[in-house]
Amino acid sequence: MNWWTIDETHDATRMSWVESARDHTEFPVQNLPFGLFSPAGATPRVGVAIGDRILDLRALAQAGLVPQSLAAACGEDTVAGILALPAPDRRTLRRVLSDLLCAHDRRPEVEPMLHAADACALHLPARIGDYTDFYVGIHHANNIGRQFRPDNPLLPNYKHVPIGYHGRSSSIRPSDVPVLRPRGQRKPPEADTPVFAPSARLDYELEMGVWIGPGNELGAPVPIAQAADHIAGFCLLNDWSARDLQAWEYQPLGPFLAKNFHSTISPWIVTPEALAPFRVAQPPRPEGDPQPLPYLFDADDQAHGALAVTLEVHLSTQAMREAGLPPHRLSHGPATNMYWTVNQMVAHHASNGCNLTTGDLLGTGTISAPERSGFGSLMELSQGGKTPLDLPTGETRAFLEDGDEVIITASASAEGRVTIGFGECRARISPAR
Repeated sequence: MNWWTIDETHDATRMSWVESARDHTEFPVQNLPFGLFSPAGATPRVGVAIGDRILDLRALAQAGLVPQSLAAACGEDTVAGILALPAPDRRTLRRVLSDLLCAHDRRPEVEPMLHAADACALHLPARIGDYTDFYVGIHHANNIGRQFRPDNPLLPNYKHVPIGYHGRSSSIRPSDVPVLRPRGQRKPPEADTPVFAPSARLDYELEMGVWIGPGNELGAPVPIAQAADHIAGFCLLNDWSARDLQAWEYQPLGPFLAKNFHSTISPWIVTPEALAPFRVAQPPRPEGDPQPLPYLFDADDQAHGALAVTLEVHLSTQAMREAGLPPHRLSHGPATNMYWTVNQMVAHHASNGCNLTTGDLLGTGTISAPERSGFGSLMELSQGGKTPLDLPTGETRAFLEDGDEVIITASASAEGRVTIGFGECRARISPAR
């Protein structure tokens, strides 16, 4: 069975007895993402989002409603056990959950295991051992590069190798955890020497996150044709960036304190199986671009390696909330604006023998569009601060101010299929300490 195989769990006519799941824009029964939640006064446990409810997998396992071979993973206090499952076991669990939530004769025994989502706390799904941020959004690379190198925005290696850097996993937090404005060393253009002060050019970055499932041994590369076997799910990612700190510190070793102070992810892990109907062909490379080296090329990956996902970013300022105004949309665009596929990211990461481990997180890098409506950061939207954005309140923004809240959402859609979502990746900026 191919990893993009569509089965009965994707059937658009399949309806759950959970009323709120019917026509739910994010969590219908065709999605079934995993997360870590805790009901009021209870300890964290693994759950599945279904409509506006969360299904308790620990309770389900204790009741003997999942196969014995999967019970241990369902009963853990982290999603790591689910992430570590081989893809066939993950498919089996998906079918079991879908059947339990759709068969009306199972409702009496399963319904007591549902919790109202708005009465539960959501946590980081698993301990993230390592975090690597890539740079595969070619339009973002072009947009940023033009600000510094108008005649040659892309560096020579960009179209030959998936660029990435190792980030800081300890500062990744789930949605709704406030972001403290970082302090750091920066050099104002008018100053002769650097200062240590709060960042004045704080920015967001619109990304997708990739959760690693089964890992590989140290020294054992992952062939591109097997890369999908190591991917357990997807989420949304905001890799907050202090542009002024970064501009001063990044040479010669790259991102450091400007990027490691906080990253926000959406708490639900959308599985590769849920995204099977939304796999599309990787956009062809422009004429004249080099073909990937053999270790990065796979025909099936090129035919199915991109995602029909639409990404959106909204901004809510303190003044907007006080005026009762809804968040203002800053941008929207497709996730197909990636020069390299997720499988190519994984294959390249392990190509030197690096051992990926269960629970590692990869970031795609900022996903932008060639047109302004799809730019994935304020650095692009404001042209490095030169053209601030006008907001409905009369406010302007070149970069984020204290009290600003950034909300990232996404939906996967295709003709004849039920649209699914990822939940929110949301956080508000707090003043520097």
